Amino acid sequence: MEKERDWEKIIRRMELLMRLKSFPVAFKMLEKKEDLSKIPFMRRPGHKITLCQMITLVRNFDWTVGIELDDFMNPTCPSILGFTEVPEANRDGTFRSIVWVKTKEEGRKYEASIPRLPLGKYEALAMAPLAYKPFEPDIVLIYANPAQMMLLINSLQFEDYEVMQFFCVGESSCSDAIVRCYLTGKPSLTIPCYGERRYGHAQDEDLVMAVPAGMMEKALRGMETLYRRGIRYPISYAGAEQDLTSAFPMSYGGLNQLEAVRGKDNRLLLGVTGGIASGKTTAANMLKELGAPIIDFDVIARKVVEPGQPALDAIVEYFGKQVLQEDGTLDRKKVSDIVFRDFEKRKKLESFTHPRINEEFVKQVNEIAAKDPDAIIQVVIPLLIELNLQYIFHKVLVVYISQEEQVKRLAERDSITMEEAANILKAQLPIDEKTGYADFVIHNDKTLDETKKQVEDLWQTLKQIQKERAG
Repeated sequence: MEKERDWEKIIRRMELLMRLKSFPVAFKMLEKKEDLSKIPFMRRPGHKITLCQMITLVRNFDWTVGIELDDFMNPTCPSILGFTEVPEANRDGTFRSIVWVKTKEEGRKYEASIPRLPLGKYEALAMAPLAYKPFEPDIVLIYANPAQMMLLINSLQFEDYEVMQFFCVGESSCSDAIVRCYLTGKPSLTIPCYGERRYGHAQDEDLVMAVPAGMMEKALRGMETLYRRGIRYPISYAGAEQDLTSAFPMSYGGLNQLEAVRGKDNRLLLGVTGGIASGKTTAANMLKELGAPIIDFDVIARKVVEPGQPALDAIVEYFGKQVLQEDGTLDRKKVSDIVFRDFEKRKKLESFTHPRINEEFVKQVNEIAAKDPDAIIQVVIPLLIELNLQYIFHKVLVVYISQEEQVKRLAERDSITMEEAANILKAQLPIDEKTGYADFVIHNDKTLDETKKQVEDLWQTLKQIQKERAG
C-alpha cells in the first residue's frame, strides 16, 4: 500500500526554501488509460500535443492533465514512455540525422542511447501540481536554476551520501530526467533540450530534476538542516576582493579556535544533548558523580546577559527597554516571545549572545583542563545539534525518550496542556533525528537504576577511549 504523505506541507515548504518559479510536478504512469478519469480536475488535451507542452501546462498553467498514445503529435514522445514501439525511421537513424547528427550511423547510435520505459507496461500518463495532492506520484519533476539545483543536490546528499550522476542524450531530455529516474530509482538531473525550450517554455537558466517521490521528504529534511547551518537560496556573496576568513565554515577557517577548545592535552570533550524534558540534567549529574565536570550552556547563557554585561547592553539597544524587568534584568520570556516566530530577530539576538557564550565556554574548558589534563568534560547544550556545534566535541551523547513521553513529561513539568507541550517541541529538531548525530545514546524512559547502569557503562567506555587516545 502506498504511503500517503502531506504533499501540500512538503511542497509549500520546499517552494519557500528554494524560491521556485513553477510548481513541482507530480508524475504518474498508469497501466490502464481508464484510470485517467478517476483523477479529480483532469484535463485532456483535445488536440495533438508533445510531452514537454504537457509539463508546462502543469508547472506554469496550474493544470492537472492526462495523456495517452493517441494524444501525441508523433511517436517520438510515446516511444520513450513505452506506449508504442520506436518507429523504423528512428531506429535506422534517419530521424535524428535530419537535424541533430551528421550521419544516419550517428543517428542510430543516438537513438540506441535513449533510455525508455518498458514497451506496453503503461497506457497513460497523469501529471498535476503536487501541492494539490492529486494522487500519490511515482516521481516529482522540479525545474530550477543551477544555484537552486545545487541546493537540492546538497539536500539529497545530506543523508546517505552518494555522488549524483548527470546524463544528457541531447534532444529528448525527458528520457534523461523522467525515464532514468524510473529505471534507476534515483534522482536524475539534466539540461532541458531544445524542444523543451521551444515548445515547453523552459527558460534559458532552467535545469530539470526528477526525484523519486519517496525521496522528497529526505530532500526537505536535508534542505531544512542546511538552512539552519546557513546554506540557503539565494546564495549571498562574499566579496572576491575581501578577506574571506570570517565567511568560511568552521571546518576551513576556525581550526585554531577548535584547537583552543580541544587543547593538546588528554582532555575528552563530551557534548550532551537531547530534547526538552528528556532528562539531560539527570544523566549529566550521574556522570558528574563518576568524575565528569559539567559545563552547562544554559547557565552560561544566563550569565552573559546579566546586568552590566556587553551582551545585555546590545540586546537593549536593539530590542528596546521593553525587554527588561523592573530590576534591570532581562525578561527572557518576553525576548523569547519576540524571536520565536521571527527568524531575523532570532539571528540578531544570537549575534549578541553566541560570541560571549563561546568565550565563556572556552574559558571554563581550559580552567578545568588546567587543573586536570585528563578530565572528561561534559558540556550540556540543549540545542547542540540545531546550532551545529557537534564538531567541537570528541564525542556526542543524546539522552533519549520518545516524543510521546517528551510531551507528557513537559506538560507535567511545566503544568501546561499536552497540546501546548507538543507545540513547544515543534520548535526543536525531533529527538529521533538527533540520535542520528550521536556517538552514544542513553535511553531515559525507564527506571533511574536502568539509566544509571547505562551511564556507568558509558563512563567506562569514555575512559577506555581516552586511554587509547593517550597511546
